[in-house]
Amino acid sequence: MKLVIVESPTKSHTFKRYLGEEYEILPSVGHIRDLATSGKGGLGVDIENDFTARYVINKDKATVVRSLEKAAKKADEVILATDPDREGEAIAWHLATVLKLPIESTKRLEFHEITRESIAEAMEKPRTIDMKLVSSQETRRVLDRIIGFKLSSLLYKKIRSRSAGRVQSAALKLICDHEKEINAFKPEEYWSLNVDIEIKGVVYNLALDRVDGKAVKIKNEQEMKDILARLETALTISSIKVNERVKTSKDPFTTSTLQQEAFNRFNFRTKKTTVVAQKLYEGLAVENGENVGLITYMRTDSTRLSDSFINRASNYISENFGKEYINPTQRNRILKETEQVQDAHEAIRPTSTHRTPESIKSSLSKDEYNLYRLIYARAMASLMAPRKEEVTVITFSSQGLDFKLEGVHTLFEGYAKVMGDLETNRDKELPVLSEGEAFIIKSKTPKQNFTKAPPRYNEAKLVKLMEELGIGRPSTYASTIETILARKYVTGTGGILTPTDQGMLTNSTLEENFPDLIDAKYTADMEKQLDEIAEGELSRVEVLKDFYYPFEKLVEAANTNIDKIAAKETGELCPECGSPLVIRKGRYGEFVGCSNYPTCHYIKPQPKDPPKFTGENCPLCGKPLVERKDRKGRPFVGCSGYPACHYIKGNENKVPPVYTEKDYVKKCPDCEDGHLVVKKSKYGNDYLGCTNFPKCRHMEYINKKK
Repeated sequence: MKLVIVESPTKSHTFKRYLGEEYEILPSVGHIRDLATSGKGGLGVDIENDFTARYVINKDKATVVRSLEKAAKKADEVILATDPDREGEAIAWHLATVLKLPIESTKRLEFHEITRESIAEAMEKPRTIDMKLVSSQETRRVLDRIIGFKLSSLLYKKIRSRSAGRVQSAALKLICDHEKEINAFKPEEYWSLNVDIEIKGVVYNLALDRVDGKAVKIKNEQEMKDILARLETALTISSIKVNERVKTSKDPFTTSTLQQEAFNRFNFRTKKTTVVAQKLYEGLAVENGENVGLITYMRTDSTRLSDSFINRASNYISENFGKEYINPTQRNRILKETEQVQDAHEAIRPTSTHRTPESIKSSLSKDEYNLYRLIYARAMASLMAPRKEEVTVITFSSQGLDFKLEGVHTLFEGYAKVMGDLETNRDKELPVLSEGEAFIIKSKTPKQNFTKAPPRYNEAKLVKLMEELGIGRPSTYASTIETILARKYVTGTGGILTPTDQGMLTNSTLEENFPDLIDAKYTADMEKQLDEIAEGELSRVEVLKDFYYPFEKLVEAANTNIDKIAAKETGELCPECGSPLVIRKGRYGEFVGCSNYPTCHYIKPQPKDPPKFTGENCPLCGKPLVERKDRKGRPFVGCSGYPACHYIKGNENKVPPVYTEKDYVKKCPDCEDGHLVVKKSKYGNDYLGCTNFPKCRHMEYINKKK
């Protein structure tokens, strides 16, 4: 029996289908180890000893690791099949280290789509762990730990901001700088003019385009009155121009362009796009109830396509649409790029050209279907011929005032054939007209306008900027946005990112004390250095030394220079020690506590609203149901008999089981009235847990060898 270790449980099911019974497939469920929080400054990094990293097994992965160790001992061979990026390489190395597998000979599979052919090819051509990639990832993690721990501690102590980071702070600076531009914007007045004319029974609205051959620039009402005084009662066609317009398709998706397009098309947040794309990559049950990977790896900044896909797609296009729909120029360009580019990553594309979105629509959720058809259409369209349109521009004139009307007629659909309703351009047919024809103006609409401040960034725009400036990498765009939202540095209503007062304060503090660290160019240069470590061109130790010692001096100076913000007093005194009560920020929001903390731990009790009964009764115990809020303020409906009854409406399948004396294994050592019983973790492993959970969280692992 051979053991193959993948990252996710979903992937393990797909692999099992392709590899057969002679293989055992187990998931690591992501990273199994991370930097320790021990040592100097709790960094988990030995600065004096060449920045040696100290790792510990994540607490929530202890059971997973034991299962993997047990399976590895029984297996004839262990094969690592983690994701094809730096994080995946690091996970493979951590697995090899913990499972005591030889780094130089343990097989490492590399694949960019989860299909039978791709996995078979990876099995035939395994490689070993790329330690240069591992070194690059470790350097990134050490940098993030040093910056995160030292800056976060400093900022919290001084201004009560909860975190800072190499990438998140650079992204926050982009948002805050843009907010300053918005606040500094001064609107300017301008006027526009539209008229309605009727042509063969159809009313057309025309906008003023030119005045005496120059672009329209009407600054005030008097200038508009002068324009209206010149305008006659009719417009005469002064010219008709017909041109052919050719529109080429866009490149297939990278991570950032997919996130941008999904936001613009479907209002998907970056996190949602990432989660849905992960599902499409890992596999969904679309063929006889069995999982199939639908797209290639979704973390990439490459727009190239493999030559095998190009050939398959070209054949599909020819068979289904006709040879004239293939763009040989585009096809040859991508093939040439494929030959020149040495990296293994492709653009995001479907794994099968014949697995059209419509053919599997019934097996997908609405979100999965929308994202898949976006990926499918964009990849196929990138290899198809341009769309050809005939554009007619008719100029209507009166006393040097020109109004334009544009019509569009499709000559050849080209790539739009596969885009369907994702291609927004539509024909706008115009009647046959001749120069010199005149039409009565039915109405005139002069309008006063004011220039508007630039709009705030939405998530798609921020991702685009981060990519253009080299801030972060495809795998970090979504998590970076989630972090600054979670820290309440920005709000994200409707996907629009607006900095909060705390966000602006955090940014200004960092700008004053760490200007280079949050500069986009500095962050991009650091990413470049990480790439060079991955390529073996730079030493991780030198990179870390060059960063750490100047950074440490900046932290020391900032600790002196940054004034500590005093907590706002409420005007009340602490009933326990007489010190002023102040408003503090905690994990779940603001609260009122003693200013003499940590000497005094008094926290003012929050007044509780009376329970709001829903009019329903609990199906388990019969007591009334009430509206409640959890620790994070999220509303839910639960039983008024809590904690005796744990019923939550909508969570019927998650209600904790009721234990009796026959289930008790022994007394709980942590609480007086609790007993330990056998429970099952989310990974299917048995352990001993307390009957008073979640009030008591004592647990013990079951040693099945006894």
